Amino acid sequence: MDQAGRHVQVREPMQRIISLYGAHTENLFALGLEDEIVGVSRHEVFPPQALDKSAFAAHQDLERFLAPRPDCVLIRPMLDRGYPRLVEGLERLGVQVVSLQPNTVQEITGYWKKLGVLTGRQQAAGEMIDTFIRTLDRFEQLNEKIEHPKLVYFEAIHSKMKTFAPDSTAVFALESAGGINAAADAKGLRGTNIAAYGKERILAQGDKIDVYLAQKGPMNQPTKKMIYREPGFQAIKAVRARDVFIIDEALVSRPTFRLLLGIARIGHLLYPDVYTTDEVDEVRALVRKQYGLAAR
Repeated sequence: MDQAGRHVQVREPMQRIISLYGAHTENLFALGLEDEIVGVSRHEVFPPQALDKSAFAAHQDLERFLAPRPDCVLIRPMLDRGYPRLVEGLERLGVQVVSLQPNTVQEITGYWKKLGVLTGRQQAAGEMIDTFIRTLDRFEQLNEKIEHPKLVYFEAIHSKMKTFAPDSTAVFALESAGGINAAADAKGLRGTNIAAYGKERILAQGDKIDVYLAQKGPMNQPTKKMIYREPGFQAIKAVRARDVFIIDEALVSRPTFRLLLGIARIGHLLYPDVYTTDEVDEVRALVRKQYGLAAR
């Protein structure tokens, strides 16, 4: 069952797939399905092979989607709600539409299993899950070496002083790397992973915040200079000490195998003596192997 309540009958593996969500695309490539992908969303950048695929957008005409003869169009709930005419048209013409997006980290492995069932790659999905869990166990072993865990404020949207909900993928990445979430009392907005916080609450614990971490992506384009110059932010210990770091949103906010690299990079930023360059390089090589990329 997908998140729109559709009962999806998989009589044979989906073989011609259009993916309209970057995480779906990444995960399909990670499962070895490059040949089965006939289209992706217009903003794909990873893995590099995705750039060779035809690009689609949900507002395009139905005929555009039918041209490559897909047997499955993978979407997420936001598109399901926002483009009902496209969804209804595809289903009317016999194209299976599947809406998936895990809401919590605990749902990620179940989401990968569903992708495996849809595509006949159950074994590959199981192996990916096993590798993911083993690597998380390795991070736990590294965290046992941390003598002084650091308090971290993790910025989601700078202009609105928003952070992440405590059960978000980004906070999971932070805590898996041995960091302590300074905004553990934040409340998610309307069921999203984003949480309102506000400058006053940040500054109230400014002298305790060891590291200021910000994600960079389509909705947030911070620079270190912007954070250093934010009025009032000199009250934050991390800002005064120049312990401000920016990390790619795609590594910490998507339910993909690359989350492991996001955790390793956060760990290296916080505890370079524990999450050494060699440790990060090992995780990077593991991730590249999963996506069928040459190790480098």
